[in-house]
Amino acid sequence: MTKILKHIFVAIFLIGVLTLPYFVFANPMEGLTSVATQGGYSETVSDTTFASTLGTLIGVFLGFLGIIFIVLMIWSGYNWMTAGGNEEKLTKAKSTIYRSIIGLIIIISSYAIWFFIFERVVKTVE
Repeated sequence: MTKILKHIFVAIFLIGVLTLPYFVFANPMEGLTSVATQGGYSETVSDTTFASTLGTLIGVFLGFLGIIFIVLMIWSGYNWMTAGGNEEKLTKAKSTIYRSIIGLIIIISSYAIWFFIFERVVKTVE
């Protein structure tokens, strides 16, 4: 009985903690808008430039490639665990893990190159 009560109290606590942010009615943009207007910025100025849009697209693309890496690792790990002594299946799983790790290294390298270019070249032009 105490175990059930403990689970109920933990569930109520978690629900309370997770729903607490929905009851915050603060609007921080009101003060920032007045400060921006006094500073000479108009409300029609948008922060979306071509470079930021391109950076977002590249980030989404690299994130998608990272998801593909995770799926390949899980799939090849499953194949390795269920090989059951079959050398062909084990070799195929090992090569998939090896290739996906090489792909992850390429993804991280391309992200680092893009971040360097974006910070050094694109930010200085704006």
